[in-house]
Amino acid sequence: MGKIAFVFPGQGAQVVGMGQNVYENSAVAKDVFEQASKAVDLDLKALCFEENNDINITEFTQVCLLTTSVAIMEELKTRGVKADVAAGLSLGEYCALVAAGSMNFVDAAKAVRKRGIFMQEEVPAGKGTMAAILGMDAAEIDKNIEEFDKVQVANYNCPGQIVISGETEQVKQAADKLKEAGAKRAVLLNVSGPFHSSLLTGAGEKLEAVLKELTIEKPQIPYVANVDASYITEQADIMPRLVSQVSHSVRWQQSVEKMVENGVDTFIEIGPGRTLAGFNKKIAKAIGKELTTYNVATMEDIDKVVEALK
Repeated sequence: MGKIAFVFPGQGAQVVGMGQNVYENSAVAKDVFEQASKAVDLDLKALCFEENNDINITEFTQVCLLTTSVAIMEELKTRGVKADVAAGLSLGEYCALVAAGSMNFVDAAKAVRKRGIFMQEEVPAGKGTMAAILGMDAAEIDKNIEEFDKVQVANYNCPGQIVISGETEQVKQAADKLKEAGAKRAVLLNVSGPFHSSLLTGAGEKLEAVLKELTIEKPQIPYVANVDASYITEQADIMPRLVSQVSHSVRWQQSVEKMVENGVDTFIEIGPGRTLAGFNKKIAKAIGKELTTYNVATMEDIDKVVEALK
């Protein structure tokens, strides 16, 4: 077997009940939830485990997902599963920083809580949105949206699935143009803002002030940064990328390709859902590689992974 990557989903993967099974059966997971709730002054058990609408509001979603994913990861680590590299989609990059030992969990929770608030507040409701463009080459999308000054690619997820983001009317116009140009589908997303677009530059600047107050260490294992799909091994390279990430494209496809290039053939998706596994399947097909992705969201999933990696 080649190298193992821990990978973490981003916003959109959240679901009521996430992490509850692991919380109820793991002392380390319980401790993660308690630490985070105290650090950000929120009842994260209630937000994650009980029916509520707040779980889908950005300022709450991000810290809920971080806490759930790290709680699951810590139980996985106590069972002897280790990663050679870590990466996360958007918000998931903070989970990767915790996995890499660059940021302690409490600091990550504080940063993500502020990040969610800044991203939520930066653009007035209704002024920005996102759209998934399916079945069109990235270069074709880039070419066709050049005329829209307030639209850009937010996520290079995998071959055939790219997300654009920006000012609402321009995103709608760009989506129509892309359909006319040959995209199979262009689907407006139910999101509360134009994430990973230049409209959020101000949110990144506010986040920088928060990050400067926190401790960021040299990674103990490399992690792959969203903004340029580069392996990060030095402390000084982390903060500028986290600031840029808020208003720049997430290069997930390129990140996976970089990890595969460096010998990774096993991906452990830690957190709710199977989003990254779906992306990885399409990326693997495009590059002609056999990749294994395990999804870990419950104690049963953890048992299966531990057994499979023996």
